[in-house]
Amino acid sequence: MHSASKKISVVVPCYKVEEYLPRCLDSLMEQTLDGYEVICINDGSPDSCLDILREYEREYPAKIVVIDKKNEGTWKGRKDAIAMATGEYIGFLDSDDYVDPTFLKDLYDAAKAEDADIAVCGFKRTDLETGKVLSVELDRPRRSFSISEEPGLLLELNGAPWNKIFRSTYLKEMDDLGTIPPIFDDMMLHLLAYKNMTGRVVFVPTAPIHYIVRSDSIINTVRADQIEATRKAMLEVAHIYHQECKADKIELLDAMAFLHFGVSLAFRLGSDPNADLKTYLAENNRFLDNYFSTWDDSPFITSEYARNGGGGIKKLVMAKRLYDMRLFRPALSVYRCLIEKAHIDIKW
Repeated sequence: MHSASKKISVVVPCYKVEEYLPRCLDSLMEQTLDGYEVICINDGSPDSCLDILREYEREYPAKIVVIDKKNEGTWKGRKDAIAMATGEYIGFLDSDDYVDPTFLKDLYDAAKAEDADIAVCGFKRTDLETGKVLSVELDRPRRSFSISEEPGLLLELNGAPWNKIFRSTYLKEMDDLGTIPPIFDDMMLHLLAYKNMTGRVVFVPTAPIHYIVRSDSIINTVRADQIEATRKAMLEVAHIYHQECKADKIELLDAMAFLHFGVSLAFRLGSDPNADLKTYLAENNRFLDNYFSTWDDSPFITSEYARNGGGGIKKLVMAKRLYDMRLFRPALSVYRCLIEKAHIDIKW
């Protein structure tokens, strides 16, 4: 059993972020929680990230740990940092984001109050240029739940790891993948962490994270080889689940596959005018049918289950109905129009 010496280890991957890194690190050095460490991975960054990290390491030797490695991407970097972490809980932060002073204390106190496996907080979407808060999300009070009793409610957690802390034992015991997913790596990290969890998930009704939004950011196009590699990685996750998990966790896996491959990836492809969305949806249905057999009759994607959950499952139920009625492609067109023309975004 891993013996923790810190309360929280925060993992910060660094690559070409010299402009934003000091603000991120300053915000982490100003935390009101005592007994935490910040593990920074310099992932072969060609700019001055390593110099900045070494400077902070010298100034804050009790808090900053630097891993300097060749460029292997976020997945490998996180695995290296998790192996080194000494925290009772492990959290993550992107190096272009920053946090309020209570970020770690809010999450740690909430997790300890219910001996939770995961604690989740809200965040502020913040404009890079103006510093204006565009929206505040996930900051409303929500009831905690037991993963062993209601595993389907994990579908409602946003896919990013940076607004959560995880009991470190589960991350340290997490399986690795032979294929690194070029898309949905965060989701697969979550699934591998969820695999053996049975404890509670708690929510903090605050938004101490400033998630930076760039005005020139666009949804990247998705290449065919990226889809193929991501499916291959997801099949590795499925193999692990089928070897080690009970039926309810496999049903969670299958519902997660529909959410990400059926809904999220379809939306990204639909934003590319050159993408053949009709062919993708047909191929994806076969992929889901062959390897995630409960997706089409999931106990977690029903109106009844949505009554126990929240808006996330309700939206997933709506998407499934559109799938069943063969109206998903036109619905995506309407959704894109709402975002691009009316500037209305239905958050998932």
